Amino acid sequence: MALGLTVVLDLAGGEVLAQPAASGAGPRRSRDEAHKMVDAYIVSNLQESLGLSEDQYVKLLPLVNRLQKDRREYTARRMQALQEMRRLLQSGGATEARVSELLKEVKTVEAEAPSVQKKDQDAIDAVLTPVQQAKYRILETEVERKIRELMGQMRAPGRMGGRRRPGMDEAPPPQQP
Repeated sequence: MALGLTVVLDLAGGEVLAQPAASGAGPRRSRDEAHKMVDAYIVSNLQESLGLSEDQYVKLLPLVNRLQKDRREYTARRMQALQEMRRLLQSGGATEARVSELLKEVKTVEAEAPSVQKKDQDAIDAVLTPVQQAKYRILETEVERKIRELMGQMRAPGRMGGRRRPGMDEAPPPQQP
């Protein structure tokens, strides 16, 4: 699974924040809690879904955690730079120097993330058989699908207190054949 799950999860954390927080949790806390829930789901399903031996499970767990951590770090760095660019551009306070600096950060992340994540994925694959590798990728795809479904429910008007963002939630009109 590529950077997609982390981006989806970070966006889900933002959507969760749009809801009134009974506990007073801030954006970071809600996102961290969402990440922990996904991690717990993956860990709880890892051994059974992949048919891992006890030895494989012990070796795999820190590798999966490292992959998730690296994905989140790169996603956070990219999102922070993009948010800062948006803020500067919208406020009219953008300078060529600052925008160039932020663009450099975005490009650095976009260049580094795939190789780091490939290294993490290769380490995971080294512990697994080809069939288990396939099952792992399917597990990640299923997790991503479930998160997208939850986000869709959260965004739906009248469901789970969802809100609409202008221009973001509207689907394009269907294409005529």
